[in-house]
Amino acid sequence: MKAIVYVTLKPSVLDPQGKAIHHSVESLGFGGINDIRQGKYFEVALDDSVSEAEALEAMEKIANDVLANPVIEDYRVEIVG
Repeated sequence: MKAIVYVTLKPSVLDPQGKAIHHSVESLGFGGINDIRQGKYFEVALDDSVSEAEALEAMEKIANDVLANPVIEDYRVEIVG
């Protein structure tokens, strides 16, 4: 089983890295893109002895306490496999 955690800046938080990427994309000639926001992606391999409910609960806590800064970031956890 594997947990996938997506961490993104909250919409109200400025994203200078995303703005720089957006500028670079426009400089390369790609149009029609209004905004780019960057984030983080984590894959966590889980032991087969852990139930899906236990894995989700643990990963929610890990995401909130370690992987994301809940003041400025949102996160989403998915359990797969």
